[in-house]
Amino acid sequence: MSRTPRFLIRTYGCQMNVHDSEKVANLLHHAGYRAAAEVDAADLLIINTCSIREKAEHRLYSDLGVLRSWKALRPGRVLGVAGCVAQQEGDALLRRFPFVDFAFGPHNLRLVPEMASAAAEGRRTLHTSELADVARFDLPERHPDYQGASPGRAYLTVMEGCDMFCAFCVVPHTRGREISRPADGIVAEARALAARGVRELTLLGQTVNAYGRHDLRRGHGEAAGTLAFAELLQRLAEVPGIQRIRYTSPHPLFYDEALIRAHAEIESLCPHVHLPVQSGSDAVLERMRRRYRADDYRRLVERLRAARPDLAITTDLIVGFPGESDADFRDTLALVRDVGFVDSFSFKYSPRPNTRAADFPDAVEAREAQARLEQLQDLQRALTLAYHRSRVGQTCEVLVEGASRHGAGQASGRDPHHRVVNFALPRESAARPGELARLSIVEATPHSLIGELDVAESVPEVCSAVKRDARTADGTGRSAAVEG
Repeated sequence: MSRTPRFLIRTYGCQMNVHDSEKVANLLHHAGYRAAAEVDAADLLIINTCSIREKAEHRLYSDLGVLRSWKALRPGRVLGVAGCVAQQEGDALLRRFPFVDFAFGPHNLRLVPEMASAAAEGRRTLHTSELADVARFDLPERHPDYQGASPGRAYLTVMEGCDMFCAFCVVPHTRGREISRPADGIVAEARALAARGVRELTLLGQTVNAYGRHDLRRGHGEAAGTLAFAELLQRLAEVPGIQRIRYTSPHPLFYDEALIRAHAEIESLCPHVHLPVQSGSDAVLERMRRRYRADDYRRLVERLRAARPDLAITTDLIVGFPGESDADFRDTLALVRDVGFVDSFSFKYSPRPNTRAADFPDAVEAREAQARLEQLQDLQRALTLAYHRSRVGQTCEVLVEGASRHGAGQASGRDPHHRVVNFALPRESAARPGELARLSIVEATPHSLIGELDVAESVPEVCSAVKRDARTADGTGRSAAVEG
C-alpha cells in the first residue's frame, strides 16, 4: 500500500492569507493528502506569502534559501509558493528559485492539487491570472479529516479585492479589484460551519464593509445576489448556532447609518471594530489617498460608540510615510490619544512595487522613522494597559482556544472585545477548546487579561451580547487618555 502524502503550509500575513491557507489545506485533504506535523515529514510544502510590507517579502526569500537543502534531501519533495508575492513576482520568482516547483496567486487556489500533481511529474507551473468570476468562491465543504486551527471559530470570505488604490498599498495589484460573493453562498457556508460546532464567524474582505456596493449602486444587487453589508450581517445573525460575528478590515468611508445601527441592534455582533486609520495628519492622509480627514474618523468613532458604548476599537498606523513632518506625527499621536485605541498594529512605511508612494521623493530618514515608531508604540502600550485595568472586576464570556502560552495549567481565549484572557482551568472543568466559558476579570497585564472561571448561576454584568449603557470613567466609552 502506498504511503499517504503529507503537506505543510507556512503562512505569512493577514487573516485573508490565513484563510486562504485553510482553503488550500481543505483542497489537499480532498485530493488525498494529510497534514504533516513538521516540515521534515512533509512531501509537499507551500509557503503562503504576504507582500504588504518589504520585511514579509524578504522573509520568504530567506526561507527559500534554507528550503533548497530540504528539497534536495529527499527526491520527490515538492515546493510551492502562494499568495501575494507569487502574484506580484510571477515568472521572476520561478527564475530566481529554480527549485520551486509551482507558484500561484490568490485567485487560483482551486488549482493547487493539479499543480502538485504536475510537479510530481517534473513539470513546473505558474498561475497568476486574475479571475473576476464569483465561481472562484465555490470550494468544497470541509473534508471530514480537516480540522481548523481554532475550534469554535472560523473565517468566512464575503468579498475580495480593493478598488481604493491607497498610495502605499499593493493589495489592488495582488488581490485584484473588488468582487462580492453572493449572499446565499455566504449564508450556506455559515450554516455548514455552525453544524460543525463553529460559534464565532469572522467575515473577511480587503474592504469588508464595501461588500455589495458596486452591485447595489448599479441596481444589480438582486441579479448578483448581494445585499448591503448590514443586511448580510443580519442574515448571518439568524443562523442557528452562530453566537458571535466579527468583520475585518473595514474602510472608514463605507460606514452607513444601517451598519452603525447594526452595532446597537445585532446582539451577536461583537463589540470590537478593527478600523484602520493609518495616520492622524490630514496632509499625510491626503497623500495616502485615504479620502477622509482625521476629524471625519473621530466623528465616525463617536457615532459607533454612541451605538455601542463599550465598543473596543483597534487600528492600523503607518509612521514615516514620505513627507511626514514632526507636526504630522504629533497629529497622529493626538488622534491616538483622542480615540483611545485599545490596541494597534503600527509599522514604518515600506515602499511597495506598483504603488504611487514608491515614487515619492521625500522619504523620511530611517532613524527618524524608527524613533517615531517607538514613541507611538510606547503610547499604545500605555493605552492598552489602561483599558485592561478598566476591565478588572467585570465578567465576560471567552471562547476557549486552548492552552495558554504562559503554561502552568492555564487556558486562553478571546472575549467579545477581542482581548486575550488567560485563566486557570480546573481539572474538572468542562471548558474545552471551542466552548464558551464565563469568567471574572481579576487582573490586567500589558498584553492580556487574567480571569477566573465564574461558577455562579448568574452574574451582574456579562460583556458578551449585553448592550451596556455604562461608560468608562471619562464618559467617552473609552479608557481615559494617557499622556505620552
